[in-house]
Parts: sequence; C-alpha cells; structure tokens
Amino acid sequence: MSTPATPTYFQTMSPAPASTSTSAAPQPSTLPPSSNPPTSNSLSMAQTSSSKSLSPKPLRKPLLRLELRDVSSSGTRAFLRLLHASTTLEDAVDSVLSLLYSGLDPNCIPPTRSITLVLRAMGGVAYTKGLDIDSDHKEIHICTNYISQVPETRMKEEIQGVIIHEMVHCWQHNALGSAPGGLIEGIADWVRLKAGFAAPHWRRRADSDWDVGYERTAYFLEWLETEHGEDIVRKINEALRGCIYESDGIWEKCCGTSIEKLWKAYQSSLADEEAAEKAEKAEKGEEKEEKTRKRKLGVRGGRTSTSTTNTPNPTSGSGEDPRSACVKARRGGRMHVPIRGGPGS
Repeated sequence: MSTPATPTYFQTMSPAPASTSTSAAPQPSTLPPSSNPPTSNSLSMAQTSSSKSLSPKPLRKPLLRLELRDVSSSGTRAFLRLLHASTTLEDAVDSVLSLLYSGLDPNCIPPTRSITLVLRAMGGVAYTKGLDIDSDHKEIHICTNYISQVPETRMKEEIQGVIIHEMVHCWQHNALGSAPGGLIEGIADWVRLKAGFAAPHWRRRADSDWDVGYERTAYFLEWLETEHGEDIVRKINEALRGCIYESDGIWEKCCGTSIEKLWKAYQSSLADEEAAEKAEKAEKGEEKEEKTRKRKLGVRGGRTSTSTTNTPNPTSGSGEDPRSACVKARRGGRMHVPIRGGPGS
C-alpha cells in the first residue's frame, strides 16, 4: 500500500492593519527584563515552560531549525527582536503535545523527526508541509510581509499564535489525509485558543457549516468540551489516527451523535446566549433611563425649593421691608438720613 501524499496546510487570516511604527534595527535576542509585568500571553507560555516535565514526550525528540531567507526584512528583524527562536519553538511543541496527547501512550504521537521554521517573503500568512523525501521532516513557512503589517503592540503575540497554529500541523493526525480541512484547521486554532493566543478579532459564530475551519470550528470544539468532556478534542484527534475519515463513525464514537445534530445544538446555544445578552442590555438600558429620569426630577425639585426659600416676601407679616437701604433710597423708600450740622455745631 502506497503512503498517501503529505497534505500542505495553509493558514489564512484577515489582513492586519498596517503598523504606523518604524521597525527597529535588528538586535541580538535578549530575555525580557524581569522587572516588566508579565502579560497574560507571557504567563501562558511561562506556565507551559514550567510544566514541560509533565508534557507528553514523543519517542524521539525532534530537531528544531530556523531558516532566515532575508535577515534585512522588517518582518525578520521584528521576529529576532521580539522572540527567542529556540524557546518559542520548544514551548510551541510542548503546548501542542500537552493539549493533544496528555494521558495517551507516546506511541500515539506522530514520529516527527525535525521541524524547520522558515521566515521568508511570500503570499498569505503561513503554511506547513512535510518534505517529499520524508514526511516526518516538517517545514513551517511564515510570511515576513505579514509580520511587518501587524501592529507593534501585538506583534509578538501574533507571531507566537501563528507558530502554535502551524506547529499543530506537525503533530496532529489527519485520517491519512482524508479528514476535512476545516476540522484540521479548527483543531489547530483550538490549540492556539487554549494556549492563550486567540486573535482579538475572533468571535463565536455559527453562520456557516461546522467545518468552515479556523476560529469558528475552534470555538465549536471548545463548546464540545463543555458538553462532552475536556478530553473530547484529544479523542477526536486520536480517532483520526491511521484510518480513513468517516463522519458518522468518528462523531458517533466520540460524542454519541451525528455532527449535524452537534452543530445544530451549538447554533441553538449561541442563539440563546445572544438573546440573553440582548435582554441584559435592554434591562440595563431601562435602568439607565430610569436613573436619568430620577436625576432630572431631583434637579428640578432642588431648583424649585431653592427659589421658594430665597425669594423674599414683601408682604410678610413682620411688617418690615426686606429691601436693602440702598434700594429703598433709590426707589423712595422710607429711610432716615442724618443731617449734619454746620461748621459751628
């Protein structure tokens, strides 16, 4: 039986807004200062690094390589300035193996022998492929043009997220190349999501088929975790090992029902969440309007009270004219004016 050709997985994304900042000159990679407060993503990677001893280990540790086609490009400069290639690749491997193979026998892990990260100018965002001569040797190609277009404020996290997504393709099972591409890409973005590198534009949506791929399928898989257990994606990945994809068999085995019913249930859950959010917003809007109305009434009441208190009443029972002496003098009011005597008085 001939070995099926290794599929090539391309990662496509919405174009990132162009960065207005000028890329800094290339500098030697240095560890970030310990005094800087860690971000949520750096904490995620730190937790991954600290749990390396607990991560599943492949039967053979892969060789990790870096290939730079143009060290003078702004995208390559940004990569070298922001990241350590060795630790970034090692952490990505650990994240993937931990999320897809925890609790499983090491024999379940594909025998990937080497992974080469290639930074170069090209179209698209990134893709992963196995070498024709030996598919156990993988190459991850990332577009330096894309890197340079990402805003500086999230450039590091975006590079890490893309690398983790592509790293999944180096280790996941694909039913001998017969699994739906959307499922393969969805699992890759699910790992990226769970590793803490979801892109800011990602949203939970179900206005498509379940296997449209990427973040839509990733959030569907995340929902499956709540419905069918935290290990459901590991079960799905394992079900794709060494066999031809059969929709009914795989989903019935892993979830006990068809993928069509699962997708409809997910769509209903999103619709319920959306309705609940709208109701909550409407309730908050009514509360805000009520507070505004009461505040306006309070201001009006305060003004009326002040006017009543401060306005003098000329006809009050005291019989005294409340006007000042100066006003009474101008208007002919009764006022005693002393008369000074002459020089001799």
